[in-house]
Amino acid sequence: MKIFVNRKIKYLFGSVLLFLVVFTWIAVACAGLRLENAAWYVLLSCAGMGIFIFAAMYLYFRDQARTLEKAITQIEEYISGDRNARIACDEEGDLYRLFHEINSLASILNAHAEQEGNAKRFLKDTISDISHQLKTPLAALNVYNGLLQEEAEEDPTIREFTALSEQELDRIETLVQNLLKITKLDAGTMTIDKTVENLSEMMEYIEKHFSCQAKQEGKALIVSGDDTVTLLCDRNWLTEAITNLVKNAFDHTEKGNTIRVEWRKFASIVQIVVSDNGSGIHSEDLPHIFKRFYRSRFSQDVQGTGLGLPLAKAIVEAHSGTMEVDSELGKGTTFTINFLIPTKL
Repeated sequence: MKIFVNRKIKYLFGSVLLFLVVFTWIAVACAGLRLENAAWYVLLSCAGMGIFIFAAMYLYFRDQARTLEKAITQIEEYISGDRNARIACDEEGDLYRLFHEINSLASILNAHAEQEGNAKRFLKDTISDISHQLKTPLAALNVYNGLLQEEAEEDPTIREFTALSEQELDRIETLVQNLLKITKLDAGTMTIDKTVENLSEMMEYIEKHFSCQAKQEGKALIVSGDDTVTLLCDRNWLTEAITNLVKNAFDHTEKGNTIRVEWRKFASIVQIVVSDNGSGIHSEDLPHIFKRFYRSRFSQDVQGTGLGLPLAKAIVEAHSGTMEVDSELGKGTTFTINFLIPTKL
């Protein structure tokens, strides 16, 4: 039988059988010799047999419990990041076959993780190479376009086309930059250098960045919050995320609309809210807005790359934060970011 392949189980059953034979022989001997109080001797023999069997069972199951505890410890270490953690399986039996299969599964997961890491690095390097190769022609095209604009001051048609050309070149440059950033996130090469930052100073920078655009488009940008609120974050990356949300708000608002950036601190979280009273997001699009390159069939007039919102969400999650969106068509959109405040226990 397969159950007796395990050495410890064989010892357990052998011990139990030995105790049964010995104490049964003692009981029979006491009864056969017709000793005085033979019944008590038989009773004591049965009690002794029970005690020894119980002791054998206890020692066996204690050993099994220790074996399982060691296995659980190794599994927890593997989950915690130790890819070399393995369960000792140098015995025979079904339990150790299970341990062997777990070790094999860990090896397979390691191989897949390594392959995935190599694929991500290859993707990052490829896109990085392509992006760097694009920078030179983009710079040249910008120079050429600038020269054409200077030469076309008296020709409104050419001036119009050069202005459109400049917009498209800006879109390509933004797309290239966002591709580089998002591949860094995918490949796990993005470095998050967290320091304690004042949110008011960060939002002031964003306000200055968009102030000219707000005036040109006739929109109001309102930034408000507690000047004392601080957050442990990477200033550059988090500014990038908020900037993308504000840019998205500008893309989906019209002249006379208002874009708000607010921040507040609660007992356990720091919250940043970017809202607008623009066109809103169609309910059909809400589940998909954080998908890369997603284009809504309801906003074909908006010139976006489809990477801004996914990048913003990825940056927030890299800071262990969460991002939620609430929108009503024709009334506006609100993005809410929550960061848990670390507590010392």
